[in-house]
Amino acid sequence: MAEVLVHVDHADGAVRKPTLELLTLARRLGEPVALALGAGARETTAVLAEHGATRVLTHEASEYADYLVVPKVDALRAAVAAVSPAAVLVPSSAEGKEIAARLAIRIGSGIVTDAIDVEAGAEGPIVTQSVFAGSYTTKSRVSLGTPVITVKPNSAPVEPAPAAGTVAELAVGFSDSTRGTRITERIPRRSSGRPELTEAAIVVAGGRGVNGDFTVLEALADALGAAVGASRAAVDADWYPHAQQVGQTGKSVSPQLYIAAGISGAIQHRAGMQTAKTIVAINKDPEAPIFDLADHGVIGDLFEIVPALTAEARARKG
Repeated sequence: MAEVLVHVDHADGAVRKPTLELLTLARRLGEPVALALGAGARETTAVLAEHGATRVLTHEASEYADYLVVPKVDALRAAVAAVSPAAVLVPSSAEGKEIAARLAIRIGSGIVTDAIDVEAGAEGPIVTQSVFAGSYTTKSRVSLGTPVITVKPNSAPVEPAPAAGTVAELAVGFSDSTRGTRITERIPRRSSGRPELTEAAIVVAGGRGVNGDFTVLEALADALGAAVGASRAAVDADWYPHAQQVGQTGKSVSPQLYIAAGISGAIQHRAGMQTAKTIVAINKDPEAPIFDLADHGVIGDLFEIVPALTAEARARKG
């Protein structure tokens, strides 16, 4: 059976959820081979094997922490040469998409980004995307070289499937361009205790209608175990950090549940959240475009509705 290379996103050995989702998709195409890089790479092996990795390639070097992107591209290229995979799957983060694009150029292959599904096809993987701000769903395949595919978080379930997880050290030679951009300082982001926006199963987002007060949305998010997002209008008004912006110029999310409170539903925002499985809109304007997209809509004052939802969520949790 063909092997499928999966680039592992982890933090000091703690594997992030999008990687486990990639392993689910990889099993549809062949036998997953995981590539874990940097500090803590060897500590990922047990989790990766539990979720279907038949082999785990590891490589630890200071270059992965000291320089931007290129060392990981070097390692992925070495892994492609060693494995000859049927496809390469990469998480669709900002860094992941840059790594994938550079890899595709290096190995002379086609690339598909922001996939929401991947399935086996007679002539190679068939990739599903949501395009033009979610107005269309397309299916395509790479016709040149080894397909390089980035996949949006929450596009597949996390499914344990114990496999051998044989561990091997990958030989990596870093290119001359590796040291082109050095990381000189890191400032830890203050933790809110909430899930990462792009990985969260539930997102509560606010827009212009919040009028600067996100506390009611944060209370609901905490009751649901959700992340908090914001529209561009809210971010431009300095009501919420840019890191939490959802939309064409912010982050793309694909949660199981997306609650849009006080968001009109401009196409720029829709581009970042339209692939959510269930969308709930709360807006006092019955003509707001967001209602055309929503699975469930509530017309009314979010400052009355959201606290009521929060109280109900807390009551059900006991």
